[in-house]
Amino acid sequence: MLNKLAASELILNEDGSVYHLNLLPEDIATKIILVGDPDRVPKVSKYFDKVEVKKNKREFYTHTGTLRGERISVMSTGIGTENIDIVMNELDALVNIDLKEKEFKSEHQSLELFRMGTCGSVNPDVQVDNMLVTQNVVGLDGLMHFYQDYQFENEFSKNFYEKFPYEKIKPMLYFSDWSEELGELYKDAKYHGNTATFPGFYAPQGRQLRLKALDEKFLENLNDLGITNFEMETSAIYAFSKLLGHKAITVNNVIANRRRGEFSSDHHASEKNLIEWVLDRIIK
Repeated sequence: MLNKLAASELILNEDGSVYHLNLLPEDIATKIILVGDPDRVPKVSKYFDKVEVKKNKREFYTHTGTLRGERISVMSTGIGTENIDIVMNELDALVNIDLKEKEFKSEHQSLELFRMGTCGSVNPDVQVDNMLVTQNVVGLDGLMHFYQDYQFENEFSKNFYEKFPYEKIKPMLYFSDWSEELGELYKDAKYHGNTATFPGFYAPQGRQLRLKALDEKFLENLNDLGITNFEMETSAIYAFSKLLGHKAITVNNVIANRRRGEFSSDHHASEKNLIEWVLDRIIK
């Protein structure tokens, strides 16, 4: 492989920033909080000592500043693993590619990535408004099958794949797991679990409006295979981190228990608790 990247492969804006994130290497810290909703970015950064960088393009908003004297960034990804494909590749390019020369750097830099979000639970025993840290994750969206070198297997993935009953979906499955090092920061979470990342909000999550879902017992069957909760980004964050040499952890607040039909009575308060709980542990 040639070390020099073509202009069509690494697209830059006129100021030399990466195309979608609209960022330069100096705009980010090595500790980055990833949130889905752009409106959540200022809700996180208001806790910073100061904010030095505020940039945005499309749904990608980034604030970088300091927290208790250490540099930190918070960035919105939007919804879904297709956006994570953009975020992870462009974040890695910012630290591991010389953007001016469009060449790979000789020394690798590793980022610490903290997904902070909300999720629904498929386990009837999981109580809403509590923190859940993702240990293992299965992606049902197929994204990582587009990448040549991705392979991951552990006991959870082998058992899940063997028993997964939906043959049409099975070829799309891929797996990953957390950074144990970052997991240590959140070992006091009420729940540690196995997460399913879905490619949609309605039928993939068992919801039915005018269109019928594949199987009315889909979520129940996932719980039987060891799944604790579901959301729409973690599988790609964890898998790209494995491929690119970064560390990642997902901390979600459970705002819904789908098996019991419960939803958080005050998800805004729940979100505030999540932000404060994560930030309290993020700086060593």
